[in-house]
Amino acid sequence: MDFEQDGVPTRLDSKIQKLIILFVFDKMAISLSEAALLDICTSENDWLSYMECKQYLGELIDTNLLYRVPKSEYINITQDGIGCLALFFTRIPTSIRDDINAYARENRMRYKKRQSYFCDYSKNADGTYTVIMKINSDIATLMELKLVVANRQLAKYLYKSWVDKASQTYALIHDTLLD
Repeated sequence: MDFEQDGVPTRLDSKIQKLIILFVFDKMAISLSEAALLDICTSENDWLSYMECKQYLGELIDTNLLYRVPKSEYINITQDGIGCLALFFTRIPTSIRDDINAYARENRMRYKKRQSYFCDYSKNADGTYTVIMKINSDIATLMELKLVVANRQLAKYLYKSWVDKASQTYALIHDTLLD
């Protein structure tokens, strides 16, 4: 990524790019999949190039500044990563830090919901569709619900509405069963 300092384009060195990745994890304050991090840093924002982000992500994991969350596809920052960031975050240009802070405030819940609420559907041999809806925590599946619906239109409706209705559905089932 090129950064303008006093109107002059400047290429960020690898240490600063790694700090940007750590800063994203710190400000998002949730575990992220590799795909989500790449999307945040490269597609949605122009903080890093795709190849450099992918390379530095691997290096940060290898040096234990980031870790893979057991039994999941997610990655998060370690205590060492937080310590490293605390010492050197001022090396990240202020404009990029401000962008990351704003992005995290605006998008944290969207990513949290995307991770927590999973939905998929598949066609059955008899022409019906099975819709699988899950609510996940960082370490376990809290609820898994399978519904068989008559057609693809209903399956797509459930798929699209699950994120918005998952918490209500969980609360209703929980309260009904424990009442």
